Amino acid sequence: MPTNLSPKSQTSAIVLTSTGSTTKVAAGCPIGAYTGSADFLKGAKLQVAYVYKKLGGDVVDIELTPANVYAAYEEAVLEYSYIVNLHQSKNALSDALGDTTGTFDHRGNQKAGPTGSNLRYPRFQAAYARKVGDGLATMANMGGTTTIYSASLIPKDSRQDYDLQSIVETASTSGTDEKGRTVPYAGKVGNNRVYVTKVFFKSPRAMWRFYGYYGGIGVVGNYSTYGQFADDSTFEIIPTWQNKMQAIMYEDSLFTRTSHYSYEIKNNKLRLFPSPSLFPFMNSEIWFQFYVKTDSTDTGAGYDDGVKGVNNMNTLPYNNIPFRNINAIGKQWIRKYSLAVCKEMLGQIRGKFTQMPIPGQSVTLNHSELLGQAKAEQQELRDKLLEILTSMEYGELVKRDSEKSEATATTFKNSPLPIFVG
Repeated sequence: MPTNLSPKSQTSAIVLTSTGSTTKVAAGCPIGAYTGSADFLKGAKLQVAYVYKKLGGDVVDIELTPANVYAAYEEAVLEYSYIVNLHQSKNALSDALGDTTGTFDHRGNQKAGPTGSNLRYPRFQAAYARKVGDGLATMANMGGTTTIYSASLIPKDSRQDYDLQSIVETASTSGTDEKGRTVPYAGKVGNNRVYVTKVFFKSPRAMWRFYGYYGGIGVVGNYSTYGQFADDSTFEIIPTWQNKMQAIMYEDSLFTRTSHYSYEIKNNKLRLFPSPSLFPFMNSEIWFQFYVKTDSTDTGAGYDDGVKGVNNMNTLPYNNIPFRNINAIGKQWIRKYSLAVCKEMLGQIRGKFTQMPIPGQSVTLNHSELLGQAKAEQQELRDKLLEILTSMEYGELVKRDSEKSEATATTFKNSPLPIFVG
């Protein structure tokens, strides 16, 4: 005869309790990013009671453990930190480019570098615009962050053409120039192209330098004789740009009109005009400035120019937001998101058994509804948070402040002026 089997228990072996325990939270968090925070441990413990009530644990069994809730709570905090950090990276990246970055462990917690950057209000630095300006200044020979070197050549009789690239490469390889002097760019050129920014010609006559070929009459300046380089001596009120233009004219005059000879550079080939043999004094050194073409991310500047610093969102020194710095708004979002994750877990668990047999009939489980609700709620929470944060980006705040100012000005404009009675 068949034997009647009696189940040892008619209740699920896994049923969510109505309360949690702070001492067991750490063991239930797979990442452990926040287990060092007593506030997080307390929040995770209380989340068990929240999930228990919201899912009707006092009416029907919930096939979850407190550890599942702790894991969901940790995921919710990490998701909130992720979204808020994304928002702040949009606000701060343009001003943080080139700043010191950091190193992080597998949890996303910072190991080295500046801390708390994602909790600070950044200074306006226009870092990208400044970087562009540095590059343009280097090309214009007006500054920048690229090291500018000086080199020299000795003109040869009846020789007009000189390969500056070859001269610099030779000196860089040997470490010395034609006169045996140690060069600061030794070993730094190799096969890289050099960019010549300036050539210095020695003026053949001291009188030409100060007074021009005709004693300074009508050469450059403000169309006067003496004083064309010192307008303050004539007590003239002139704009600053005129002084700048005079300085440029003065320098051009020294290197072209007054010098009586000139040069041209094509593909780093220098050609002197006229032939050096016509002017014995030209056999002295001719100096030129240059910088070495390097990769855009190479550290070849005279000081730290930020090449090794922040270059995109990934290298921002942004830690997981400390639990203590998440306010009431964030805490409520975390509770709701954690609940949605718990629903997803419960749906996955109940989906393993479409029906539960009971004496005389069977019960169909609601795993599909739980999964659908869980996914929808998670997406809605993320979308709503992103929408709110987008509206609070610094650029948007500036626009709203501008609108407020205009509205205020309009209000005052339309208000009747008070009448003064004396």
